[in-house]
Amino acid sequence: MYNILIVEDDLVLSKGITLALKQENYGFTCINTIKEARCLVNENKYDLIILDINLPDGNGIDFLIDIRKSSSMPVIMLTANDLETDIVTGLEMGADDYITKPFSLMILRARVNAQLRKAINSNSQIILIDNFKFCFEKMKFYNNGQVIELSKTEQKLLKILVENKGNTVARATLVDRIWTDSTEYVDENALSVAIKRLRDKLEDKQPSPKYIKTVYGIGYTWAVK
Repeated sequence: MYNILIVEDDLVLSKGITLALKQENYGFTCINTIKEARCLVNENKYDLIILDINLPDGNGIDFLIDIRKSSSMPVIMLTANDLETDIVTGLEMGADDYITKPFSLMILRARVNAQLRKAINSNSQIILIDNFKFCFEKMKFYNNGQVIELSKTEQKLLKILVENKGNTVARATLVDRIWTDSTEYVDENALSVAIKRLRDKLEDKQPSPKYIKTVYGIGYTWAVK
């Protein structure tokens, strides 16, 4: 049985959501404040959160940012505000879906089911390292809950290094796997440039990189397991 946390201060809507989810035989907990939600998330394991943005004691997006620092569980945001900027902000901060009120409970139930199915298939593609969360299925990357914008080349490079963490990946291997079009000319410095840009986005400003280390004469390694 899946356990779902519903954080919604509209008691009528909250009851309607629970009735819709009961048909799927889900277990659920209903609360109406962020303070309660923080306590429950710290003490229990949930498979999905349905989270209203406008709550009596704060903004749901702030709570979402905290969740994303340590968890990749699906979060569906609810809001009465259909401003495009709010929707974009919620999604960029890590929301998996976004529903504007009023909405059909049947549609909500379908979206809950879809997110739970997706979570099952993508769990192996989510990597948590220190303050980083790398979601390789969606190619979304976070540091302390903040989105890291990576180019396609940087995404491929990071994925290869993390998949081989602790092992050295040869420069030639990286070039072959990143620039797969054999007809494409690749400048000999292209890999070095990509490594530098990726380090700039991931590493703190320090003399020696912590994560992406150079193995001189061979290639690179993701050093943190």
